[in-house]
Amino acid sequence: MIFIDIAAADELAEGQMKRFEAGGQRLLLCRSNGEHFVIGEMCSHEDYSLFLGCVRDGRIKCSLHGSWFDLKSGAALDEPAHAPIRVYPVETASGRLLAGIRRGFCD
Repeated sequence: MIFIDIAAADELAEGQMKRFEAGGQRLLLCRSNGEHFVIGEMCSHEDYSLFLGCVRDGRIKCSLHGSWFDLKSGAALDEPAHAPIRVYPVETASGRLLAGIRRGFCD
């Protein structure tokens, strides 16, 4: 796993999101309850961008069918989604946010 620089630690306000691509993956940086999270951009129920939803209380809502996901674990919290979304580690260094991205099969 490698850690890539994705944003300034103070770039996002509470409840905001930022899209980015890394390692061939479309990802979202989210801020909720003063914490930063990096998740896969697409809903696990339908191939629909979670960027179009909202972030609240450590969760993200898909605006297509209303499923909520836990930002920490990726777990689907209600229907119609059943499968989790992917989550990635986030670190802070020198005022910057770094996301842990898999480089290959063995990471």
